[in-house]
Amino acid sequence: MSDTASATADPQGGPGDEDERGTVGPRIQSFRRRAGLSQEAAASRAGISTRALRDIERGRVRRPRVHTLRSLAGTLGLSDDELAGLLADARTGPPRDTGLPSLLILGPLVLRRGRTPVPVAGPMLRRLLGLLALKHPEPATQQEITDILWPSGPPRSHPSLIHTYVTQTRRLLGPCGPRSARPPTVVRTPTGYRLEASRNRVDLGHFDELLARAERLHDASDLEARYASLTEALRCWRGPVLADADPVLRRHPAAVAADERRVRAALLHADTALLLRRSGEAVPLLADLVNTEPLHEGLHARLILALAGSGEQAAALQVFTRLRDRLDEELGIEPGTEIRAAHLRVLRPRQPVPRRTAHEAPAHREPAHRTESHPTESHTTENHPTESHPTESHLTEIRRTPADGTAPAGPTPPPAQLPLGARSFVGRRPQMRVLDTLVASDPARRPHIAVVVGAPGVGKTALATHWAHARRDLFPDGQLYVDLRGHSRPPALRPGDVLTQFLRALGAPPHALPAHPPGEDEAAALYRTLLAGKRLLIVLDNARDAEQVRPLLPGARGCAVVVTSRSRLAGLVSSDGARRIALDVLDPDEGRRLLGSIAGSCNVAAEEAAARRLVELCGGLPLAIRIAGANLVARNANIAAHCAELAGAGDGILDRLRIEGDRRSAVRSAFELSYRTLPDEARRMFRLLGQLPGPDLTVDAAAALAGTTPADSAALLARIADAHLVRERAGRFGLDVLLRSYARELIGTDEAHTARRRLMLSRAQGPARRDSGQANCPGSYASSAGSRA
Repeated sequence: MSDTASATADPQGGPGDEDERGTVGPRIQSFRRRAGLSQEAAASRAGISTRALRDIERGRVRRPRVHTLRSLAGTLGLSDDELAGLLADARTGPPRDTGLPSLLILGPLVLRRGRTPVPVAGPMLRRLLGLLALKHPEPATQQEITDILWPSGPPRSHPSLIHTYVTQTRRLLGPCGPRSARPPTVVRTPTGYRLEASRNRVDLGHFDELLARAERLHDASDLEARYASLTEALRCWRGPVLADADPVLRRHPAAVAADERRVRAALLHADTALLLRRSGEAVPLLADLVNTEPLHEGLHARLILALAGSGEQAAALQVFTRLRDRLDEELGIEPGTEIRAAHLRVLRPRQPVPRRTAHEAPAHREPAHRTESHPTESHTTENHPTESHPTESHLTEIRRTPADGTAPAGPTPPPAQLPLGARSFVGRRPQMRVLDTLVASDPARRPHIAVVVGAPGVGKTALATHWAHARRDLFPDGQLYVDLRGHSRPPALRPGDVLTQFLRALGAPPHALPAHPPGEDEAAALYRTLLAGKRLLIVLDNARDAEQVRPLLPGARGCAVVVTSRSRLAGLVSSDGARRIALDVLDPDEGRRLLGSIAGSCNVAAEEAAARRLVELCGGLPLAIRIAGANLVARNANIAAHCAELAGAGDGILDRLRIEGDRRSAVRSAFELSYRTLPDEARRMFRLLGQLPGPDLTVDAAAALAGTTPADSAALLARIADAHLVRERAGRFGLDVLLRSYARELIGTDEAHTARRRLMLSRAQGPARRDSGQANCPGSYASSAGSRA
């Protein structure tokens, strides 16, 4: 007897809502789609009728038999946990009274029970629910909840208020009637509170599961299944994460990361749609997303190709024109290679891709599958000259075709990619000597990698490029350079993208370039092969972390690598044997010489005292000194007058240390790029450090300032020090003069007042605080804090 005949149909069953038709059917349907099987194929392999499987998926069968579920589990490749979940759902049967609550945060915040929205009254409850759903399944710390609920500083009774809001949230999430399944709730953890619910109770968790499933599908036979998973995943989105929430919650790192995953899913969805010749289906989604991400070139490139593939060439060209104008107006830059190649594909839809003749043996084995998430990095296939639809070979040309559309000819010259070095470069002789060890005569004593780390604006790139130009003759096989954009407004480059660039520069033929992903490992292997036996210099500028750098490291000992970063990159030192070079600000004499190289050494000599004062106001930071010197030249001003202007600005000095019309030439912008990479708790600690009364402080004093435990304070200070936004010396932490001004800019009045109040109270509450306070500044710690308050 079939399952359909042996089970009672659910009178409330119907497609579209798990809570009204039970969870077994929708879950089996999603598992089947993940496996890439049709209903007929899955039913045949499981030994049941197609009608039975259809009725189960549509919720007409309340409790499928155990042996049927086990057969389906084997057919669909379910794990033991997934099978156990299905069996548990089958035992309880579908709900007949009301649905379990679901939290929707991919758009405006919605709490729903079944299909019925549940009103969430009050901004505090909405903030708490949004934060818990964002962090799910991880807990939200007590401090994190406090910062979200009270961005301007918490009241004294905030612990009891948090408990009250948590209790109200539990009531909201509780079921309206008797349920055998456990409803979502909020549980206490050692550090805060956690939303306890299955992942499919939160739309972000459901989206992440679907995206992960799609990214696991690589073979060409999986294209349909991958497209189905991505389509279902993107349907979860109704707008930006927590679109109706306060800005402090929308800017939470978890919200930013979720929006980035949405973009990643959209890129993969568009690529898959183009490969399946369904470009028209990708247009509405891409058109919506380019409004949310108006400067994302990858989204625009795919929208151009999708429109062109749908016969909308004029609309595709308009997309390119609008993006080009926006990049010029807002950033002062030209469109990148990817967007220009997509534009060229629209202008020349019938341009043939060169075929590989029979006698041309591939230099690299081509992968069997071709379903990369980014078609711009797939390897070239043959293409018929008359084909105008943007197929996979067309997508390949986005990264392969030069901007002018011409094909390269002749042997590839050695790469010489070093950017223009700094014209005015002073000091750094000890650091230059350390870099010279990369070209030491004794190979056994020669390091392979050097990492130059330091604060924003301290001159890391200037040192690396200056040394590279000075020693370029020692690398006869060329120099490779890339800005990894680890701390930049545009997204950081992925190792796969950089490997593709480097392989082209090294002369790898197009058909040898591996697919990506998962061809990053294959590309790295080819990269190391081409570098074997060569003496080549690789400069990896502005790295985010060690993981971004490692795939770009050559295996050949004759090659040298110079990495610059605002992070410490301790992993490269410990695991990869890198020599670490930490840059500090310039000393007064070096700063004065740098100023003289820009504003004129005669002018500096004529106003030597004022020049020294100007360097002091700039905190010895090379970027600030260069900007001040450039403004002196532009205004034809004397140094003393400019010093008076900067000194009179007080904490607004950063408004003066910028060059009009050049966003890169601004000290505040350099600091901001590092500050925004910090987690929220570390940002708060950095802001509070601007309120310390003395030049530096200990961990205990920082804990008093922030109202945290010493252990939490130490972890936050270490995180900020790793970003080189705070100076650490012998267990004491302090801010340089310009970073202190920047921290004071960021803090609100209420937050600053509360921090200073904590300082005074901590001084009055006991000897332990008194000792740490006395050690932080000359004189009385409490009186200093009190005078500032």
